[in-house]
Amino acid sequence: VQLQASGGGLVQAGGSLRLSCAASRSIGSIILMGWYRQAPGKQRELVADISSGGVVNYDDSVKGRFTISRDYAKNTVYLQMNSLKPEDTAVYYCYANYRKSYWGQGTQVTVSS
Repeated sequence: VQLQASGGGLVQAGGSLRLSCAASRSIGSIILMGWYRQAPGKQRELVADISSGGVVNYDDSVKGRFTISRDYAKNTVYLQMNSLKPEDTAVYYCYANYRKSYWGQGTQVTVSS
């Protein structure tokens, strides 16, 4: 499975961004997809994930601000990020669990104060 992430950028605090992760195969067969992030000097951490059955999971730090969703027609997973904070600044990585783990390239999100 190849994953192509896009949508990062520079935004002011309080702003919004939408990340996209396009998969090279039907996402209906992918058990779990999600987004991780890694800030400078920190470990990679889970932001949100969504199962093939539509069950979603969010890190406490993003609950109420971020929304993960799947578009089966486009084989794409989205991460809508609202009310962004400087502490959301990180490289965001798309992830898929299909027999094994797959990672997309990172996309930089920078939130200025």
